[in-house]
Amino acid sequence: MAATSSSQLKNICVLSGFRYGKYKEFVQAAVDLGCAIAKRKLHLVYGGGDRGLSKLVSEAAFVRGSQVLGIIPKALKPLGCLPDPPTGEELVVSGMQERISEMLNHADAFIFLLGDLATLEALITFASWTHLNIHKKSIVLLNVNNFYDGLITFLNHAIKNYFIPSSTKKTLHLCFYC
Repeated sequence: MAATSSSQLKNICVLSGFRYGKYKEFVQAAVDLGCAIAKRKLHLVYGGGDRGLSKLVSEAAFVRGSQVLGIIPKALKPLGCLPDPPTGEELVVSGMQERISEMLNHADAFIFLLGDLATLEALITFASWTHLNIHKKSIVLLNVNNFYDGLITFLNHAIKNYFIPSSTKKTLHLCFYC
């Protein structure tokens, strides 16, 4: 699943955690997002694995006909993080940085659901790469139950104190899930 031009969104990378989180809305948002991707006949790129919100997004998209590509570091393979049977294609990579690079290569845009430190690492990496003109792909934060409010507050504080350029706000698109 190769990435296409930015005017033709076809491959959407969804990043999320390997846990379900505290609220049922987190689970519902993951399922709804997978369904929406399939309904629009888009392809899903995700972090691989068979746990948590990542599993729910991939299964919802896959069973509704989307092509799915899971990109997972080989270090996670022995931990039982690969679906059995697989949900779509799998690409096993050497480590986390290669995973992020492969996601960039395969996706036309990024949607961040709720997640852990690895999700946050990917978000910061993609946002900083946009600032460095490494890519110009859209980055969307799906703000379920105000999950990303603290991050937005931090970014605004860093912008106000001139550590992050104000143009960074144009990089991230905040989307509320109701």
